[in-house]
Amino acid sequence: MTDASTHLVSKPHGHRAGLVLIAGYKLFLALLFLAVGVGALNLLHKDIDDVIWHLVGVLKMNPESRLVNFIFDKAELLNDPILKRIGFASFFYSALGILEAVGLYLEKAWAETLTVLITASFLPFEIHEVFRRLTWSRIGLLAVNLVVLLYLLYLLGERATRRARARSIAEDKI
Repeated sequence: MTDASTHLVSKPHGHRAGLVLIAGYKLFLALLFLAVGVGALNLLHKDIDDVIWHLVGVLKMNPESRLVNFIFDKAELLNDPILKRIGFASFFYSALGILEAVGLYLEKAWAETLTVLITASFLPFEIHEVFRRLTWSRIGLLAVNLVVLLYLLYLLGERATRRARARSIAEDKI
């Protein structure tokens, strides 16, 4: 084979395991938000108290438990305009998550940058929630998002270094 023909032959490209894991995580979150959006829109024009009572019966929950009382207290805050906003926001965030997941799986730099920006923008809220009420789930979510952020920053830095090195080599040849 000549030099020119080797550039035309594509080698099988293995995916970075870290990016595949992050893409799977983002896809999982996107599907979760999709379910929340569908659920919010399914509650439109319904008596939410009746839906909750039905759910309490189906799940065989104690109707006088703290959890059931908490759910009823929060359900009082819901109305159709709020449910529409929840549905819209959930669908939007789900679409963004799917976009991130596909871009990360394909190892696109724009997806890495987008994920860094989105993940970094939510960190102050997550930190605030951890300090507001310390739970293992909040600590776990914060830790996962910090690992994702640091890994993607590392990859972006590595890519920038390779570009700078290639530019330097190209300039040396001139």
